Amino acid sequence: MKVEEKKQFAHAPEELNELASWNLQTLNTKNVTRLASNDPVTTSILVSQTIWPSTHANNRPGTVILLPLDKWQIGLASVDLVHHPNNGPVMYYDHKELPVDVLNEVNRLKPKGNVEETQIMVVGDAPEKVYSQLEEYKVEKIPFTSSAGFAAEIDERYVTITNSEYPKSIIIVSEEEEAKDYSLIASNWIAHMQEPILYVKNDSIPDETKRALAKRNHDAHLYLLGPEKVLSRELEEQLTEFGKVNRIAGDDPVSTSVAFAKFKDEQTGFGWGGSEPGRGISLISSAHSDQAIPAAPFSHLGKHAPLLWLENGELTEELYNFLALIKPTFQDDPTTGPYNHAYLIGTVQEVSFQTQGIIDDKLEIVSESGRGH
Repeated sequence: MKVEEKKQFAHAPEELNELASWNLQTLNTKNVTRLASNDPVTTSILVSQTIWPSTHANNRPGTVILLPLDKWQIGLASVDLVHHPNNGPVMYYDHKELPVDVLNEVNRLKPKGNVEETQIMVVGDAPEKVYSQLEEYKVEKIPFTSSAGFAAEIDERYVTITNSEYPKSIIIVSEEEEAKDYSLIASNWIAHMQEPILYVKNDSIPDETKRALAKRNHDAHLYLLGPEKVLSRELEEQLTEFGKVNRIAGDDPVSTSVAFAKFKDEQTGFGWGGSEPGRGISLISSAHSDQAIPAAPFSHLGKHAPLLWLENGELTEELYNFLALIKPTFQDDPTTGPYNHAYLIGTVQEVSFQTQGIIDDKLEIVSESGRGH
């Protein structure tokens, strides 16, 4: 089916059944798996149990990454460690200890260790009790100095663990609070591939980031994630010293998430290139963007899903158009696919069941002829 023909799917239903969410006994639908949590700690555990059943060696993680709750810049940079050879979830400690549910999940997972036999990475300034709770595991401490310095340290650490060269492609994001929802869009890609993030300010490059970029010998491919109001034209010009700069942006975080899901650099292979059916996607309300970090492993294993924001839990025109673009169709036999699937993070208070039902319908495979199955 041509793109023009798929546009018929790019609109909201004309009417909704107000009774649809009454007396529900499941919050999962055929094309949408919902993790009903509005708390990053709980979400991290649900994600861990969904992706790593840990029933045998092949589906146990290598390394669990433990993060502080109060600094998203640390969490986002740390997501780069989710990928192989660590192959593990991110979870959280608080200012006192490792929450009981998190410790129970670590013990359930029984992490195997990475190539350096590290089973737990503790990021940031964790309280001493955390280490006493983890005394039976091989633990590596990753200290935090500044956001830019920490991201550069993660970049260096990944190269050391993998015994590889520095990735030429890098996502450049802002460390500033006003850019948070733009920067977090990078989380799913860096959990999925080897490219890291490096932090900048709105109109300047921290020295730590400059040193990390210089390791690419002025031959990097830099992907600037966000519009000029959070990553200025002046900054873009400064970055050209280190390589080729390519900006991925929409007018707001939702449209930027769609732009990134569609983006593909054919020269480097960087980007999701989501323009065909047979896709996984991960959906989170923009009002609860802290869910992005614990949910990032949904791009690492399973259906390798890019992150798309729902604007305060609702579908927007940009998302309707994207779902129409990837709408699956069949000619003769629907059993052969392709199929789409979404992971939806949040309770029905953050994203309603009605919205989930619309998403489920937009992801459903249909006949090209329009005559049904």
